[in-house]
Amino acid sequence: MSVSVEPTSEPMPEGTSGESPASASGRAPARVGGVAEEGGASGGGEALRPHAEHAFAAELAALAAQDDRPRPVRWRLSPWAVATYLLGGTLPDGTVITPKYVGPRRIVEVAVTTLATDRALLLLGVPGTAKTWVSEHLAAAVSGDSTLLVQGTAGTPEEAIRYGWNYAQLLAHGPSRDALVPSPVMRAMAEGMTARVEELTRVPADVQDSLITILSEKTLPIPELGQEVQAVRGFNLIATANDRDRGVNELSSALRRRFNTVVLPLPESADAEVDIVSRRVDQIGRSLDLPAVPEGIEEIRRVVTVFRELRDGITADGRTKLKSPSGTLSTAEAISVVTNGLALAAHFGDGVLRASDVAAGILGAVVRDPAADRVIWQEYLEAVVREREGWKDFYRACREVTV
Repeated sequence: MSVSVEPTSEPMPEGTSGESPASASGRAPARVGGVAEEGGASGGGEALRPHAEHAFAAELAALAAQDDRPRPVRWRLSPWAVATYLLGGTLPDGTVITPKYVGPRRIVEVAVTTLATDRALLLLGVPGTAKTWVSEHLAAAVSGDSTLLVQGTAGTPEEAIRYGWNYAQLLAHGPSRDALVPSPVMRAMAEGMTARVEELTRVPADVQDSLITILSEKTLPIPELGQEVQAVRGFNLIATANDRDRGVNELSSALRRRFNTVVLPLPESADAEVDIVSRRVDQIGRSLDLPAVPEGIEEIRRVVTVFRELRDGITADGRTKLKSPSGTLSTAEAISVVTNGLALAAHFGDGVLRASDVAAGILGAVVRDPAADRVIWQEYLEAVVREREGWKDFYRACREVTV
């Protein structure tokens, strides 16, 4: 006997936003305030970080209006339109779709195509390769809702993936439909939508394996009620995993077979990484009323250069080998350093991003191990930064916060 699961909250008007639902209950949180401006990231709303489907509602609507290609059942857009939403482009009517992911097109095409089949998608990569960002935008474009989310941690219970119980109802009336609390995954199965599981390899192995029946049989048994939830067409699941977490909670071979794995690489070139950092900092900065990015593009390029050289263990010209610190020095961390620098420039400077604004942030990102990493950083400053033409102000700023 199968059972349908009704949504646990009333649908909210388009354009509202709130916090991501990471609880085990699976209930969508109340979305209070935060109306996003049309055509891009939120500008004047109250939400600090609107969900993708609200922040880019105008772009999604424009794509849907002009999308004449076949759409899988319950998809808001065709696979072609979903890929265009992520990679950017210009529509026939002149509408510009901003890139959400800067990287190889084939990676996005494989990810989108996977979701159109009965195989789940696993986005794998080092920290800061936009796994969460890509999964959110894929869910927003495919299902129009990116909030059916399970946040994986060492303490994630099985109820977060299967279902839980309202214990007041359970004690008063015993197991019943009214006492059952569906997880985000159960809701996605019942409604034919896309569920997301973040940091899957952080989840305990026995909890991970609760996904096997869901992904292979497309059903979720509820033995307490003698019922089951069968996934309807349109359901799929996107999981992310950090390959730095190998050995923490490895996926079983049975579970890994249920996923099509797509590896998200680090940006291929410095120019590509500068473009990514500039775009994201600009979006974040507008929501925080920070100075415009173009005025600080030179400092962004410096931050990216430092991160790439230390990450790769060699200078950009290939002449000097370097020791790499213990941190990941990811693109996401570069975005954080620049955003913090812009805030310093706005509130304690003249509004222009300078070397002194990013120096402390770089030090914090590079020196994770106070002993070993500090030596590596000081060697890099003296051997590379000090001798680099046009970097004297950057060298002085970094020395001031390092000593």
